[in-house]
Amino acid sequence: MTGTDTGVGKTVVAAALMHRCRSRHPLRYWKPIQTGIEQDDDTGEVERLGACAAAELLTAGIRLPHPVSPHLAAKWRGTTIDLQQLVAAAAPDDDTTRWIVEGAGGVLVPVNERETMIDLMSALGLPVVVAARTRLGTINHTLLTLQALRQRGLPIAGVVMVGERNRDNRDAIEHYGEVAVLAEMPVFAPLTPAALGEWAAVGLDHEDRLRTFL
Repeated sequence: MTGTDTGVGKTVVAAALMHRCRSRHPLRYWKPIQTGIEQDDDTGEVERLGACAAAELLTAGIRLPHPVSPHLAAKWRGTTIDLQQLVAAAAPDDDTTRWIVEGAGGVLVPVNERETMIDLMSALGLPVVVAARTRLGTINHTLLTLQALRQRGLPIAGVVMVGERNRDNRDAIEHYGEVAVLAEMPVFAPLTPAALGEWAAVGLDHEDRLRTFL
């Protein structure tokens, strides 16, 4: 299962999915491309917030300095991101493990001169969970993301909204996007593995829609 982000929260959503889904299948989290590695380590954050064992993490991938688009970070480093090589490096070694793969930015973020994040998602072929903000602007941003995913034939598992609850925005995304909102994730204060795990057990996908995609 891959995740894309309309601006906020996908790392926390990925950690919550680890809590929610690991009782069903063996899981492995992977962040294929990380920029700004000198200040952010999403793999480390998912390891902490998701209470992950070492076997639940794939640490291989593109790791670049500067918190900018992958194509630009790679250019500044004097390299180019090769998606085929990246996907080949993560070939599954069994049929039972389910993957939680976190994207870098939104679906149309460029990763090289020709390809965007959605090309990586297409190559992986996993169902997509969209992490969306709840505040102003989310309807347009989320609907455009859903449209792009459908144009590429990618299955959409649902949307997780992050932030203060906004029923009108949720209803609009479900209606116009023809998609299920799996949860409305609150702002945690503080954000701890225990608090996230407790919320995920009861607040994430309480209708068990993800079972179809795992």
